[in-house]
Amino acid sequence: MASKGPKKVNLLDHHSIKHILDESASEVVTSRGFVEDVRLSNVRLFIGTIIIVIALFAQFYKKKFPENKDFLIACIVLYIVFNGLLQLIIFTKEKNAILFTYPPAESFTSTGLVVSSKLPRFSDMYTLTIASADPKSISANEPVHLTKSVTRWFTKDGILVEGLFWKDVEALIDQYAKEPKKGK
Repeated sequence: MASKGPKKVNLLDHHSIKHILDESASEVVTSRGFVEDVRLSNVRLFIGTIIIVIALFAQFYKKKFPENKDFLIACIVLYIVFNGLLQLIIFTKEKNAILFTYPPAESFTSTGLVVSSKLPRFSDMYTLTIASADPKSISANEPVHLTKSVTRWFTKDGILVEGLFWKDVEALIDQYAKEPKKGK
C-alpha cells in the first residue's frame, strides 16, 4: 500500500468517499506497472488556457466599448466555440474516467486502460470499470466491472481499509487481463 497513513473520510460526504476510492484505485493501477497517460488532460489544459487568453484580450483590449464592438463579438464567439469544444471532449472522451494509462512496457498489448467509476447519489454501491483505452483495437479485452457497497471498505469511523480495497481492485485488473479477446 502506497499511503503514508490511514485515509479517513466523512461517511456522510458522498463526494469525499468517491474521491478517496478513486485515488486509491489509481494508486493500485499505477502500482501494477501502468503509467498514467496525461495527454487528454494536457489538451484540456491547453484549451482552457486559450479560453482564458481570449477572455483577457476581451477584457483588456486598448479601445473602449463602442469602438471595440466587433472585436468583442469575435472574442465572445471564440470563447463560446472553445468552451463548447472543451465540453465535447469531456463528454465524449473522458466520461467517468479517473485514469487513462499507457500499456505496460513488458506487455504485448498495444492499448492502455481506462479506469472509470460511479457512485450514484444516495447510493452506497460503488462501480469501478476497467476497459481498453482503444476498444476497437485487436488487443482490447472486454470491459470488466466491480460493484460493491462502500461499507465493505470503510470502518464505522470512516477509515478506508486499504488492504481489502486493493485486493478487490487487483482482482479486477487480473480479471481484465484474463478476459478472452473479443471476436472480430
